[in-house]
Amino acid sequence: MIRRPRMWLSVMGTALALALVLTVVLILGDDESSPPGSPPPEPALDSLVTKFTSGLSADQEYRSPKTDERRTAASGFAALVDRRGTADFEKLGFSVRNGVDPATGRPYTIATNEPGTERAWGMYVIDRSAPPSLVVEVPHPSFDLRTELFGVDLFRRVPGAVLLIAGAHRKADDGKADVAHEEDSVFHVVATTLAARGLTQVQLHGFHDQNQPGTDIVLSSGATPAGDAARRAADRLTAAGFAVCRGWEDRCKGLEGTTNVQGKAAAVDGTVFLHVEMSRTVRESPERRADVVRALAEADLSRP
Repeated sequence: MIRRPRMWLSVMGTALALALVLTVVLILGDDESSPPGSPPPEPALDSLVTKFTSGLSADQEYRSPKTDERRTAASGFAALVDRRGTADFEKLGFSVRNGVDPATGRPYTIATNEPGTERAWGMYVIDRSAPPSLVVEVPHPSFDLRTELFGVDLFRRVPGAVLLIAGAHRKADDGKADVAHEEDSVFHVVATTLAARGLTQVQLHGFHDQNQPGTDIVLSSGATPAGDAARRAADRLTAAGFAVCRGWEDRCKGLEGTTNVQGKAAAVDGTVFLHVEMSRTVRESPERRADVVRALAEADLSRP
């Protein structure tokens, strides 16, 4: 007769304890939830870039900027970098805003071209956590698959980096949207504006495995002489287990980027330009992507 009440008391005690735990969880959940009317969480930078590049195609609208528009792009982007205003860049149809990347906690300024118009002139992201240090360039998003993801990852690894992503598929407007080979582009204007300040450029590309069998990465300095930064990058990539064709030492089947217009401009200015071609296999692997980005970051490319 004594055991049953004790058993009921035990059951009641357990139920009360569970009820108390549930109440605490609900209270904490209410405290952590966003209050009504609060702004939505900041989207991750890689999500913004993926959304931007997913809309690119060979038949999209595109036109090259006119001479006066290129001048406006140069002065407008310089003002944007220096925090002197956004008006000139916005005249070209760019929307400009400040944000914080949740992945790093670092502030940035992002400028994005008008969606769905012929002024498909790019996305530009400036890391505001440090002075400008390294230019990370993605000239062929959607065509050189996954290169935009490499660009975001490298941008995140280098405080003060500036990320340049072309606004159109390279085949758009009968190939005039190929900003790596067209000087008449906002992308080229922005790249050369930054290079004129002495910043190193790293440009990311991709090739089909069969175009260079047995090679993971083709590394070159384009039209510029290969310096210490390029050699450090090659050494780091080799140490990470990649088969690297060094364009300044070997023939790499036309993947050396010697006709690249940003590389040619860097050669004239005497600044550092690094052309990075990655195989499809490397670009399809998140693990290999992390290895590439780590190697490039550890090569300290902002140091000539």
